[in-house]
This record gives sequence, structure tokens and C-alpha cells, in this order.
Amino acid sequence: MGSVRIVTNEILARSVIGRLRQHGHTAWLVGGCVRDLLLGRTPKDFDVTTAAPPDELLRLFPKAGVVGAHFGVVLVHDNGADVEVATYRSDLDYNDGRHPSAVHFETDPEQDVLRRDFTINALLLDPFSGEVVDYVDGRADLKAGIVRAIGDPVRRFREDHLRLLRAVRFAARLNFTIDPATFAAMRQLAPSIHTISVERVSAELARILTEGGARRGFELLDASGLLHEILPEIEAMKRVEQPPEFHPEGDVWTHTLIMLDGLREPSLELALGVLLHDVGKPATFRVADRIRFDGHVEKGVEIARQLLNRLRFPGAVIEQVEALIANHMRFKDLPNMRESKVKRFLRMARFEEHLELHRQDCLSSHGNLANYEFAQRKLREVPPDELRPTPLVTGHDLIAAGCRPGPAFAAALREAEDAQLEGRVTTKEEALKVALEKI
Repeated sequence: MGSVRIVTNEILARSVIGRLRQHGHTAWLVGGCVRDLLLGRTPKDFDVTTAAPPDELLRLFPKAGVVGAHFGVVLVHDNGADVEVATYRSDLDYNDGRHPSAVHFETDPEQDVLRRDFTINALLLDPFSGEVVDYVDGRADLKAGIVRAIGDPVRRFREDHLRLLRAVRFAARLNFTIDPATFAAMRQLAPSIHTISVERVSAELARILTEGGARRGFELLDASGLLHEILPEIEAMKRVEQPPEFHPEGDVWTHTLIMLDGLREPSLELALGVLLHDVGKPATFRVADRIRFDGHVEKGVEIARQLLNRLRFPGAVIEQVEALIANHMRFKDLPNMRESKVKRFLRMARFEEHLELHRQDCLSSHGNLANYEFAQRKLREVPPDELRPTPLVTGHDLIAAGCRPGPAFAAALREAEDAQLEGRVTTKEEALKVALEKI
């Protein structure tokens, strides 16, 4: 039996560069992979830039997929690995704030570099010798921890308005500062983000929330004016005070930022749940005996649904985020719940995300983890087959007992399951008796 050849993106990129050079074309690693390698990080993707024109790329890599024929980009595949290979080019005028109206293929890599977004993403690397070619002082910005637009920042952002969010993402993930001139251009052009499709905006927001540095990302979104443009519901959290006996940390915005700061490699659903768990508070704020937010959970679910639909997040994502918001206040009642209710609570889908949201909620406010620890203890103590036992009685059993199907069936079956979860019944006959009494 032959051994399976494993090809990583890095191995494939080196192979592609080697083949291009064998045929007389200059070729380099470029973009985020070079940035990450120089920072000692592990790149996820590897991109190659080359002097080879598009028709030559397709001749040398006949199985490659054409990503953008107009832009001279092909995707080379090999055993699960993928590498984008692009011909050097310069871009002509951008008319839609996203795509150049035309491109000109180049033979000089400097011309290709100068069209790119930020200096830290415009370095060329020879993967064989380790030589780095830097036309824009990107290495100095990497060392100083600066995100800086190449050339005139206003022009760079006008070319592609999505770069406004990319600047935030890179600064947040890498814990870099944004060059003052670059940031001034971001503030000036923040309203331009509306020209970008909501799907692309959502994708960048998702990466800001999940790639690390989410708190810093949202602070930069706020300072740049992008938060106001994209997420006014989150901006509304600012200066909404909370009862200090429960929230000594301050207003709803501060509380949410602290929670975002505590996340470590979260799922998108958990990150969005943290961001939106208190989104209903601004609309329900009132002062009585103390500051209160009556109905903020229900209002929060409503606002979150509207927001996430507006940004066209997938339905499954929206459903889980709604569940996280709807249930986040139930932990306070957990020690006083009936055993059946506790078990139903603990067996919610993806309960680990509910648990982590609650933990972060506590740590960013009063610091009391008693209910979190109660839930953890119950999860350890209750075997899975007791948390989700096979029902002792079903609808078919009720029909066989002479009952006519109807709305009362669900309540009767739930009553029987509650009795089973609480250990009050252990046989089918006992469970059926409980169900029939309920009907």
C-alpha cells in the first residue's frame, strides 16, 4: 500500500514558485503569509505573485481554476492544498469603491506592490533564500507595530472601501496601532462602507470578532466612526448606566467590551452572543427603586434578529445567537429550578456556549461564579442517559390508551417526562398514568 502524499499550502506555494522560476519567470510569496512569517506566526494561506502572464499560468498549471480572469489570478490545487497565483499588475481607476475598472499586467514587482492596501501586507519573500524585498518600508512598520496605508491613504480607501474594515481587523488581531494619517482617512471615509455588500461587511465583522483582539477591534470601529455606520445598535450601549451593585464596571458598552476581551478563539455564534446579549438594555432602561431593564432579554432577541438579518448572517447562526440571548439571564434561577427544569436547561443545544457566555458575563461584572459552578457540578454529576433519557411514554401510547390526538398531548408528554427526569416515575405504566392524569 503506497504512502499518502500530504501537501500543505506552504509546500505547494514553494513548488509553484519553483516551477515558475524554472520557466524563466520571477515569483515571490506575497501578502499576509509574508507578514505572518516575519512575525513568527503560522499563516493559513499562501499567495504567490509572478511576472508570468495569465495565459502562461494556465499553460504551466493546466488544472488550475480561474479565480479572476480579468485580474490574472488562478487557484492551483494539489491534494487538498490551494495557492492563489497572480500576475503582477497595476490597477486603473476604481469606479465602484471595490474593483478597478481595468488592470495592466506588469513585469516589475514594485508596480504590483504599490497597488496593495497596507505596507505590512506588501512584502515579497523568497521562500528558498529567505530574501525579503520591501518597496514600502513594510518591515519597519512590522517592527514598530503600525498599520499604514501605502501612499495616499484617502486614495487607498477610495479604491476599495472594504479596506476600512481590514485596517481595523489587522490592528486588532496583531495589536498594532493605526498610522494617524491612515486613521484620519478612515474617519473621513467611514460613511463609504455602505457601498460594500453587506455580506462582505459581515465577513469582516465575523473575523474581527473571532480572530483575536475583538475588544480592540470594536474600540477602533467606534473611534473611526465605522461602528456608527454599521452597528448603531451597539453604539447605543454607550453611556447606558447599570446598577452599580451588579455592574461596578460601568455602562453597557464597557461591560460588553470587557466580555469581548475575555473571549479566546470563540465560535462566531458565541462572539455574536456576547456582543448582543445586552443589546436590548438601551431601549428598556428605566429608573425605579434602582436602574432596571425590564424585558431587555425579549427586546434583545428582537433587535439581534433584525440586526443579524440585515447583515445577512446565516439562519443557523441567527438561531443560536437568539438562543444565547434568550437564555443568558436564566442562570440566576438555576439553583432554585425543579430537577426536571435543570436537566432541560443543561441539555440545550451547544450548552457549552451558554455556559461560557454566562462565565464571561459574571467575570466582567460582579465576579460571582456560583451559578456557573452549580451548572458545572450538575454536568459532572448527572450521567448523559439521565440528562436525555429515552421517554417512557410516547404519543402512540396515549393513542393506544384511547386518547384522541390534540393540543393536550404535548403538555401531557412533558408532564410525564418531567416526572421521569425527577425520578418520580421509573416505568412505562407509571409515566402513562401521569400523562393520562394531565390530559
